[in-house]
Amino acid sequence: MYVRVEIENVPCEFVQNFDPHYPIILGGLGNSEGNVGYVQMRLKKHHWYKKILKSRDPIIFSVGWRRFQTIPLYYIEDHNARQRLLKYTPQHMHCGAAFWDPIIPQGTGFLAIQSVSGIMPDFRIAATGVVLDLDKSIKILKKLKLTGFPYKIFKNTSFIKGIFNSALEVAKFEGAVIQTVSGIRGQIKKVLFFVSSQYGYESSFENVKVNYLFSDIVFMRTWYPVSIPAFYNPVTSLLKPVGEKDTWSGMWTTGQLRLAHGVRLKANKDSLYKPILRQKKHFNSLHIPKALQKALPFKNKPKARRGGSQHFRAKQKEEEEKLKWQKDLRKKLFRIQGQKERRNQKSSLKGAEGQLQ
Repeated sequence: MYVRVEIENVPCEFVQNFDPHYPIILGGLGNSEGNVGYVQMRLKKHHWYKKILKSRDPIIFSVGWRRFQTIPLYYIEDHNARQRLLKYTPQHMHCGAAFWDPIIPQGTGFLAIQSVSGIMPDFRIAATGVVLDLDKSIKILKKLKLTGFPYKIFKNTSFIKGIFNSALEVAKFEGAVIQTVSGIRGQIKKVLFFVSSQYGYESSFENVKVNYLFSDIVFMRTWYPVSIPAFYNPVTSLLKPVGEKDTWSGMWTTGQLRLAHGVRLKANKDSLYKPILRQKKHFNSLHIPKALQKALPFKNKPKARRGGSQHFRAKQKEEEEKLKWQKDLRKKLFRIQGQKERRNQKSSLKGAEGQLQ
């Protein structure tokens, strides 16, 4: 049995590049699935996929009857219901993903791939997951640390500059919690005056015994919302000519653009690993109180001994003196022996003269 289906508003490329050998599946969408909005998903990177997914990198989703390319933002929900932005997807755990696309019913499973072209030699499925919610008021926050430096320090009060750029900013953050690198906590009190193109403010710190120094960096933890890119690009591979339907590429990632144009990523010197230089620690000698020394057994009491180097020097000196004494003794023996030989020669000469007479 054959069925004839008429479809209106079809692109002309679909008719011109129609391939009867390429299968086409027809499906229907609900009335509400044509609207476009923000969708939240629970996503997990496939453990066979070698790369790590990065936020703001375009990726292709296959959800229901749709295949489309979008730019997701990955996030994780903290214990206080804050949705914190992630730069990369975790290795072996789920995370959230939010992006702009047509409305999808909750509980729908999906599949994510980096590219639909058949040129990828490795495993192609990048991630899997399920649709959680359709919330247009989603807020994904990113951590921001504002740092400053003190220029006047009193007992528990200090004047800090370098964090804000206007008096209005300081007024907005009055009462905010600040902290130093050494761990001293404080609170912003009020704006002071204009200081070298950066507004200063007064802050009070907790009463601790640790001295607050000028070299301490003061920082404030803040969060600011990140906008989700409104990008939706359907995969139009059926509009390609015959034999080129597997070559649809879509938007490239940043890494693919760098590779295509031969642009190398500039290394930040501050981000490189530096050699670890550790200072040699000098420990003081062990000091045992005299009362404790008296209470110790004899074998554990400290004993006055010569140092190893002094003992070696003394021994070396003794050997040198011994060699010198032996040398002097040999000289004396040789001298005595020579005198004795000379006497014998003289006596033998006198005896020979007497016989001749």
